[in-house]
Parts: sequence; C-alpha cells; structure tokens
Amino acid sequence: MKLPRPAAPPEPDDAELFRREMRGVEPARPHNRALPRVAPPPPIPVKRLEDERLVLQELARLACPIDDIEIEEDHAFLRPGLPRDVIRKLRRSHWVVQDEIDLHGLTGDEAALRTAAFLADCGKRGLRCLRIVHGKGLGSRNREPVLKGRIRKLLARRAEVLAYAEPRASDGGSGAVIVLLEARS
Repeated sequence: MKLPRPAAPPEPDDAELFRREMRGVEPARPHNRALPRVAPPPPIPVKRLEDERLVLQELARLACPIDDIEIEEDHAFLRPGLPRDVIRKLRRSHWVVQDEIDLHGLTGDEAALRTAAFLADCGKRGLRCLRIVHGKGLGSRNREPVLKGRIRKLLARRAEVLAYAEPRASDGGSGAVIVLLEARS
C-alpha cells in the first residue's frame, strides 16, 4: 500500500518573489538633468488658409455675375483643342466619378464659393472626374434653375476644367454636371 505524498508547499506568487528579491534595495536618487521637451504641435498656417479662402471668394465673385461667356450648348463644354469624343465619354460615364458635391439649398454665392473650393480641393488631391449636383431649379422662384447656369459659367472660366457634360438621367440628368479636370503633375 502506497502512502499519500505530502502536499508540496504552495508556490509564492510573483509579487512575493519580487519583494524577496528587492529586499534591501534603495530607490535611486533623482537625476539632475532636464527632461527633453515634447515637440510642439505643427503650426496652423492661418494666414495661408485665410488667403486661400479670399482667393476662392474673389474667383467665385468674378465668375458669376458677368454674362460675357455664352455657352452655346448649355449641356456641354469642351476646352478648345480637345477631341469631341471627350464629351461623349463624360456623358456615358467612361471615367469613374471620383468625388461629388451637392449644392441643393444653397444661394448662388454660396454655391459658387463651395464649387470653387471643391475644385481646388479635388485638384490638390489629384482627382480628375467629378460630379456637381446643382439641381433642376424646381424649388427656385419661377421654377427656373439659378445654380445651373451660374455653376456652368464658373466651370467654363476655370483653367483646370477641360470639359463638362450633362450626365444621363440615371446619374443626375439636367440637375447635375460631370466635370473633367486636367491632370496635375
């Protein structure tokens, strides 16, 4: 007959082992050194942002009230020297729309300012194909489109806009415009 083994003494826990090992140890004296400074956050270019905002406002103001640009075909615009099939490709969604903005509910000035800012932002990000939804003007006074003509004139004045076209009805029809921007290098 076997005798039961005596129970092993319990294992000390980690905290007890640490206290045993650190018995007699004194804390280190504080060092006489300056701690390195934490890097400050990057500066906010307030003046540059203000200048950009003012430029966009000026562009929007200049582009809209002047009616010297007559767009013969209100549903399309093509920069001189480009092949006509660019318009066809824009209408048929040949290029993927990379970003869009909806201008419903804005006044003419607000819409022009937002559009100018949107084009500048998309240019910085290297986007080429955009959709601008301006609406059909059904909520406007006399049910006439206010934003449609104003936005399209603004687009025709912008140097980075190569072409725009009214998309198919499923993509917005006469209440939107697909814009092709020049490539940025």
